Amino acid sequence: MLELRHLRTLTALRSSGSLVRAAQLLNLTQSALSHQVKLMEERYGAPLFERKSLPIAFTATGMRLLQLADQVLPEVEQAERDVARLSQGDRGQLRVALECHTCFDWLMPVMDAFRQRWPDVEIDLVSGFHSEPVDLLRSGQADLVIGSAGGPEYTVFPLFRYEILVVLAQKHRLATQRRLEAPDFEGETLITYPVPEERIDLIREVLRPANVRFERRTAELTVAILQLVASRRGLAALPNWAIKNYVDYDYVLSRPVGEFGLWSDLFVSVPPALAAKAYVSDFVGVIREQCARTLDGITLLS
Repeated sequence: MLELRHLRTLTALRSSGSLVRAAQLLNLTQSALSHQVKLMEERYGAPLFERKSLPIAFTATGMRLLQLADQVLPEVEQAERDVARLSQGDRGQLRVALECHTCFDWLMPVMDAFRQRWPDVEIDLVSGFHSEPVDLLRSGQADLVIGSAGGPEYTVFPLFRYEILVVLAQKHRLATQRRLEAPDFEGETLITYPVPEERIDLIREVLRPANVRFERRTAELTVAILQLVASRRGLAALPNWAIKNYVDYDYVLSRPVGEFGLWSDLFVSVPPALAAKAYVSDFVGVIREQCARTLDGITLLS
């Protein structure tokens, strides 16, 4: 029997573009997803997509089922939201604070999509630069923080893992290296956001353990950091999605850190009283769906 989970699988394959990312989006193992697809193909006696195409290219059979999914799933999801509104109320407030200062690029489309689903939930960004956004939860000035895990007193929703890359000028002395190791940063100037050093992954995970001496300069805006890097005022360490366009247009270069790269995880933290609200879990779901579709090089967390 064709089930809603089968239709969700097809839409996840379309939005993510690959079996690996679709499995992450659906919180399934890749083998479980492959088995589900195989059973569907056996049922209909035809493949659903071309096996060696990236992104996934659907067959006529797959396209017809996707057409059904596009008709049915929005109605089901709307009904689920309506039921949640009846049981929990349809009004609320989400004041969002960011620990991840490069998240603005992808957060704006997420907020737009969320407003369409929950028009009576007021969602806003907490203005200003905050070195410790979780403190805003404690003081009641924010309802939700996007960043590292907020601590045991909060409910934490996993988002995704991303790579932090070192950004350097085209003619920097390290530009010829394929990757950078801790000693390469000796005597360099590291350009960062004005946050405590323990919140900067490169410093905490790489430079401090190796006792590397470095200078530090700060800027509040990502574009300002990249301008300083391009003018050879120092190096920066930023998420892969934040620098992709600048690297693609040869404004700056990027290099991984170490043999296996430097990776960080992103979460949503909320007070326990808000965690059960349907609009909170839906907001998390919108983030995961949008980012799986639009951000290269991330891995959804389960």
